[in-house]
Amino acid sequence: MAALAFSRLLERWARGDADPCTPGRRQAALRRAAERAETALAGLDRPLSRYLLELEPEIAEGRSWYGGPGAGELLEWDEVLNRAGVRLSATRVAKAYLELAVLVRALEGLADAARMGSPPDRGSLWAGLFDLRENLLGPAVDDLRALAA
Repeated sequence: MAALAFSRLLERWARGDADPCTPGRRQAALRRAAERAETALAGLDRPLSRYLLELEPEIAEGRSWYGGPGAGELLEWDEVLNRAGVRLSATRVAKAYLELAVLVRALEGLADAARMGSPPDRGSLWAGLFDLRENLLGPAVDDLRALAA
């Protein structure tokens, strides 16, 4: 939920919704949202690592089951942040936004597949979760931590 709150805050600003009402409050809101998302994601590392250890297949064959960022997620945040009066790295915001978008979409897709009774096979589940942890979770936590500082 914290990852979605961070993303939704940015998306509102991109649509021109200047809430909170002042640039200082907007910057503080983005920092708080980044801090909450960073805390939530950092808390995933240990249980995810433990689950990957338990899940690890005998043969590490499988493929990742989630996709990269979509065209709608590739946004330039410079103008949005300037208009909002927020003085943070637009590059860091863009990276965090993309990492969270891919991570959330991947986990939602996995949950949907489980509800429909068609989850990935054990090797692919392990490969995808390992890939998420190694390539998205750590960098996302680092980017969010930098934005929250």
